[in-house]
Amino acid sequence: MSVQHAGSHVVSVEPLRRGPIGLMASRIGTMCLVELQKLRHDRTELITRAIQPALWLVIFGETFNRLRVIPTGDVPYLDYLAPGILAQSALFVAIFYGIQIIWERDAGVLAKLLVTPTPRVAIVSGKAFAAGVRALAQALVVLVLAALLGVSMTANPLRLLGVVVAVLLGSAFFCCLSITIAGLVLSRDRLMGIGQAITMPLFFGSNALYPVELMPGWLQAVNRVNPLGYEVDALRGLLLGLPANLLLDFGVLVVAAVAMICIASALLARLAR
Repeated sequence: MSVQHAGSHVVSVEPLRRGPIGLMASRIGTMCLVELQKLRHDRTELITRAIQPALWLVIFGETFNRLRVIPTGDVPYLDYLAPGILAQSALFVAIFYGIQIIWERDAGVLAKLLVTPTPRVAIVSGKAFAAGVRALAQALVVLVLAALLGVSMTANPLRLLGVVVAVLLGSAFFCCLSITIAGLVLSRDRLMGIGQAITMPLFFGSNALYPVELMPGWLQAVNRVNPLGYEVDALRGLLLGLPANLLLDFGVLVVAAVAMICIASALLARLAR
């Protein structure tokens, strides 16, 4: 009887011992597992999402690689372009993630999540890094395609781990940006329109396609406040070994992701009304 009492006591206090950090880690892990299950049951999504980056690499990259109109030093333009397209594909996966949370609101799922003891920051963080899992699956497709096209990339495990972290942080920022927009517009159609309106300016306003030195002054200023530019810089430094300020790049990505997670968490209740 005492053993049963002791056992029940352990079970009852175990959730409390985990604390907020353990609860958040559990929520993030659960959301990531859910996304992996979705990808396992619908592999066609990977194929359809790979079409656009494939077109950029095969058509745009190969053509400009032959024309040599964009100076990239000793690095072939296709090699220079590949990290930018990798970041672009992750951006396109994450920026429309707010549509899913609006669907969850309409289905009543979001309201059920908000009445649980799970902190809102944990819910948003889970969705943010779940978007990162999807982006990593997309990034793997881009990396394989780039390797088939002859792009010379590192095989260093530590550098590849850095690539994973950069993609996760960038995807978390843009996913939470999407959730923030969803919390403001409260409509899938409006979110879709705004998402389509900002993706190309974010992409072309970064160093994904061309070196910063070639940009006009005003576009260089845009790149300095564009998290995508820091993600691309980190990916080029890690994958190609090009000069990059990795400490600054990862610092900006961490700060941007944390700030956007906090903003999206604050708007979550408004979205559920």
